[in-house]
Parts: sequence; structure tokens; C-alpha cells
Amino acid sequence: MLTQEYLQTERKAEWREALRKSIKNKERTDIPRVKMSEVDAEVRSRNYDEVNLGLSTELAINEAKRCLDCVDPTCISGCPVEINIPKFIKNIERGEFLEAAKTLKETNTLPAVCGRVCPQERQCESQCFYTLKLKKEPVAIGYLERFAADYERESGNISIPKVVSTNGIKIAVVGSGPAGLAFAGDMAKMGYDVTVFEALHKLGGVLRYGIPEFRLPNEVVDVEIDGLRKMGVRFETNIIVGKTISQEDLKTNGFKGIFIGSGAGLPNFMNIPGENLNGVLSSNEYLTRINLMQATDSDSDTPVQKGKKVAVIGGGNTAMDAVRTARRLGAERAMIVYRRSEEEMPARVEEVKHAKEEGIEFLTLHNPIRYEGSECGRVQRMELQRMKLGEPDQSGRRRPVEIEGDTVWIDVDEVIVSVGVSPNPLIPQSFSGMEVTKWGTIVVDEDTMRVGESEIFAGGDIVRGGATVILAMGDGRKAAMEMDKVLMGE
Repeated sequence: MLTQEYLQTERKAEWREALRKSIKNKERTDIPRVKMSEVDAEVRSRNYDEVNLGLSTELAINEAKRCLDCVDPTCISGCPVEINIPKFIKNIERGEFLEAAKTLKETNTLPAVCGRVCPQERQCESQCFYTLKLKKEPVAIGYLERFAADYERESGNISIPKVVSTNGIKIAVVGSGPAGLAFAGDMAKMGYDVTVFEALHKLGGVLRYGIPEFRLPNEVVDVEIDGLRKMGVRFETNIIVGKTISQEDLKTNGFKGIFIGSGAGLPNFMNIPGENLNGVLSSNEYLTRINLMQATDSDSDTPVQKGKKVAVIGGGNTAMDAVRTARRLGAERAMIVYRRSEEEMPARVEEVKHAKEEGIEFLTLHNPIRYEGSECGRVQRMELQRMKLGEPDQSGRRRPVEIEGDTVWIDVDEVIVSVGVSPNPLIPQSFSGMEVTKWGTIVVDEDTMRVGESEIFAGGDIVRGGATVILAMGDGRKAAMEMDKVLMGE
């Protein structure tokens, strides 16, 4: 919420003018926020079709009319990649949809992705004038971003951002997730010869293996990556930097700068009794096998158990993805087990809503303390400790406290643990002069994303631990700008 201190700055007059303008444009502020159509919960819980159906042209234009074109567009400062939000929305209002998409691509490499998975309610939309001053629902910036990007893709008239003449300087990118793709796009625009190295056989990183198609269709990811190819970015799959090729190999092959965006794919576990039983696995493994390796197919090389009584431990977006996937695989009882209350859940409100509509059971203020299995070593049941909320911890959320002696047993045949991730130590161990934190993340200068005084930069989950797609992209854009300064001798 806007503070009194902020109102005392030199922009106070601008805000007063914006408020006067909004009152004058009452016909705009009285337009209700658009509602996006969704596939019926009973239907969608049986397939992988995308849940949200997007906006029609009429709905998009009507929503765009709500934008007040503020004197001080604080929505931009709320966006980690600094999209010119008023400009692209006004293009939609005028019916210039391709121009809107072009505006998005000036700073956002993956607009169709971000329009679907970014937590706009905590970022750009939380800084909308409607929220800050009028105490109304913000402009649906995320919906409009998705609309413009989808319109462009479906029209076939896909614009490619302007790329300056090549400077011949070779840049290596480790990982094809959101941080690496955002970095690669900005470096290509500036004329660098960019090659992205991906360890897996398909591109996209967490966008591909971590997010189910009912939330982010692969087609959308493919088109966004193809746009980077047309900008001159090269992609190499099945190459593990640190194993297949080394830091020295990259130098020998003429790469003058390296960006590390290899993510955080090492799952965390709770280290409780029974966690090594068959049927207890991480959300990373579960989603990767299903999303990337077709583990649900009968002839898959890596089949996954289709549990009937499935518990997912955790309250983030990945936990929601896992439990909703289990539901689609036929789980009769699919549960979220979370040690805090629903108000403290880090998952997006929309994801929680969708999960509930699909019949997911929420066991909040419960925490697993042990699993027990059958004679053949498969998990059969779990013991849950009932919790209550204490004082807030460092995250600002109220700390969960055990209710002594109050436990309950629940039958399960599959448990998916989604309690956080850590970076794979391969990169820090195989690169010289790289410092890591106690959590295994790479230490960088937060202002530049630079590793020490080297020509190596890093961003995304390898630096932050688990974070959002758009924050990773913001890191990639910042690193590109700063690497350019270093390589150009500024």
C-alpha cells in the first residue's frame, strides 16, 4: 500500500492529478474487472487441456479501457522485467493487438509464458493505481499480456525483436530455463553470438519439466523459444556443462562470457522415518517424469505409480501442480498437507482455487512426522502432527508450532514431497573461483549478477533458490546489461 512518506515526495502533485483524472474518468473506473473463462472442473480434472481459456477480443478491449494511463505508472516498477505496461495496454484498447505484443517483446522474452504463470497479483497488479489509491480490483495486466501474446501467435504474424549487427563475441548460457532464455534474448539483441547449453533433451528448463500443460502448454514454450532462434540464438541439448564440457572447454572454444542459469533441481526432503519407502518421491521427480518423459504412457521407460490415495507435502505452486496432476492420473483422494494455514500458503490464489474446484482436499496445520509401509516396502500410511500458528518468522508468516500429543494417521499409497529445492552442486564444484552460500546458491553481486570479478554471471534459482519465473527473467536481463558493460570495457 502507498505510504504517507511516499505521498510527501515531489510526486504528490502528480498523484493528486492522477486521482483527479480517475474521478473525471469515472466511466472507466466503474468498469468491473474482467473474469476469464475456465474449463469446467469436472471435465478438466480428467485431462491435460489448459484450464484458463483466455480473453475474447471484446473482453480484452473492455478491460484495457480500465487503464487510467497514470502519470506515474507504478505498475512498471512492480514488474521485474520492466514491461511498458500502459503502452501495451493502450495498444489493446485501440485494437492494435500486434503492436501490443511488439511492445511486450521490447523487454520480455516470454510474454505468453509470463501471462500464464507470473504472480501478477504480487507484482505489477499490486502496484496498480486501482489497488493503491482507489481500493478496487487492479487492471488484469496478466490476462491482457496473455491475450496480446496469444493473438500474435495465433495470427501467424509473429514479430522478431530488432537485433543489431553481430559483434562476433561468443557467449555461453548454461540452462534453457527462464533466466537463461531472458539473458540470451537480450544479449542477442545487442549483437552477441549466443549459444545455450541444456542438459536435458528438450528445451525450456522448469517451464518444460516443472509446469504441467494444463497450466502452461508446451506449444506456447516452443513458439517463444523459436522466436529466440530467429534472433540468432543457438541451442545445444544433452550437454551437461561441468561434465560433457568444462569451463576450460568453453574458454578454448572462444566463449568470452558465461551466464549460469541452471536452476535448482535438487529436491529437499524432510528426513523423517519412512521417507525411503517406495511410493515416496519428490515433486521434481514426479513432475519431470510426467511432463518431460511421458511417464504416464504404458510403454514409458520411466513409468510412474498412479496412486489412488495421494498426499502432496507443501503449499507452493509446485505442490499444487503435483496434486492436480495426481488427480488427473486417477487419484480418488488427492490431498495437500501443509503445516501452516491456507493464508500462509505461498501458492498463487488462483492455483489454490483451481485445486479446490477439482476436488483436492486441504489438510492445513498438519505436518508429516513418519511414514509406514507394507511388507514389500511400499508406503501405506502416514502420521500427521497437528499444528497451530505462533509468532511470525523471518518470512513474515506465522511460525507453525506442534500441538503436543495431537497426531492422526491417514492411509496413503503415494506421497509427493514438495518442500523446496536446492541447486545442483555440479556447477560450483566444476567452476573455479566460485563461492556458494550454506544453501548451495552461487554468490553474486546483487546489483550486477556478476560472480566476483570474472566474466561469469548467474541468475535465477541457482542464485535465489526456488523463485518465480519472472524474477529469474529479471536476473537474466540485469546480467545481460551488466555483462555487456564488462565486455565492452565500460
